[in-house]
Amino acid sequence: MARMHTGKHGKSKSRKPDVEIGKAPEDLKISKDEIEKLIESYSKQGLGPEIIGQYLKDKHGVPYVRQAMGKRLVQIMDEKGLSRELPSDMINLMRKAVGLRKHLSSNKQDLHNKLRLKRTESKIWRLSKYYKSNGTLPKTWKYDPEQAALIIKG
Repeated sequence: MARMHTGKHGKSKSRKPDVEIGKAPEDLKISKDEIEKLIESYSKQGLGPEIIGQYLKDKHGVPYVRQAMGKRLVQIMDEKGLSRELPSDMINLMRKAVGLRKHLSSNKQDLHNKLRLKRTESKIWRLSKYYKSNGTLPKTWKYDPEQAALIIKG
């Protein structure tokens, strides 16, 4: 599949090993209850799912949460009521767009970053369209740069 904003082709295969979902590896030294407690504590610290997964992998030796628990990390967070109102990838893109807008307010002639801002915002719009159809975001949700700045600040 071609990459979104270039004329080049990207890597098409996943390099993740084949794993059975719900069947924990034999060398896993941590139980399911402990993994859930860790997810809960990291989430209460304000960490996003991508950072929680990285911490579980690096500090606690859990290679794949889905393999160990039988569910995705975001599903576990949803069940516990710890998920955010916006998905983490949307928040990351909004953070990037807010930073670019701040940069462009003081550097008006920066044409390269004007293009980066357009590309980032088009990704936000495309992703919001997906999340609206998926039911993650309400149908009336709209991206507004001023509100995005307030969300990122708060």
